Amino acid sequence: QVQLVESGGGLVQAGDSLKLSCAASGLHFGTYAVGWFRQAPGKEREFVAAVSWDGVRTDYADSVRGRFTISRVNAKNTAFLQMNSLKPEDTAVYYCAARRSTDVPHTPGGYDNWGQGTQVTVSS
Repeated sequence: QVQLVESGGGLVQAGDSLKLSCAASGLHFGTYAVGWFRQAPGKEREFVAAVSWDGVRTDYADSVRGRFTISRVNAKNTAFLQMNSLKPEDTAVYYCAARRSTDVPHTPGGYDNWGQGTQVTVSS
């Protein structure tokens, strides 16, 4: 059974940094693309960043490019999202997702395994 567990969320001030982790189990992690998505209250789930199975290719939403960095350590079955220069508009529940694929999907429908999410709140 595939399980993804996010951690690292919290309450921070604008300009601060956070590093989210996504620990995976029950899958051959090194064959899965990983994406991070977020959902704010009353809004649809939106793409944040994604990384290919081998960590070579990364993609970002325009709103976070240059501030967020996605990475992975396949030997530890873990992916990360380093978030710098956080803004109040980054406040949301952040979800980790995975799909066995050589592609790097940008939409929620492109993933079939999801974590429960971790709350990130950025105060002004």
